[in-house]
Amino acid sequence: MNFPNIFGDSTNSNPNPNSDPRFQQFVERLQQVEDRDRLIQETLNGLRKHLKSDRIVLYYFYKQWRGQVTFESLRYIDYSIYGSTGADDCFNDQYARLYLEGRISAISDIDEADIDSCHRDFLKSIRVKANLAVPVVKNQQLWGLLIAHYCQTSHSWVNAEIDTMKQAAKLLSESPFLD
Repeated sequence: MNFPNIFGDSTNSNPNPNSDPRFQQFVERLQQVEDRDRLIQETLNGLRKHLKSDRIVLYYFYKQWRGQVTFESLRYIDYSIYGSTGADDCFNDQYARLYLEGRISAISDIDEADIDSCHRDFLKSIRVKANLAVPVVKNQQLWGLLIAHYCQTSHSWVNAEIDTMKQAAKLLSESPFLD
């Protein structure tokens, strides 16, 4: 595979790579990625502190409802599920359509909730006791899910917490960085 030489020809008589427009484009793209990552991480950190939850994750769908946790904010490092791909068999077109239509999933106790055993088993495998999932919709497509977890105890989600998560998902979806 041939990659573009963004740094120019080594025999180039111009010793200053900063004057090369390809180098400038590369630097600008790095800055955009850094800005995006900072925005997302600060949003997740703020949510976790505000909700007093154990974990907040951003789950990104990359192909036909397959995805993975791309960002997380944790109360304790051993709650990390970064890179987790989820239970692919549990999420299908029906769930995607519901989330695209604005579905919010607020589960206060996974042991008591009326959910598929596949979903319950998956949540237990990542030590979830309570779960709040809101859609992140970008360009009328389900981009991902913003999810809050309580891992030690159940938690009754109140409207203010749900509204906060919805506002954060909207903020993320309106960001020019999510593409």
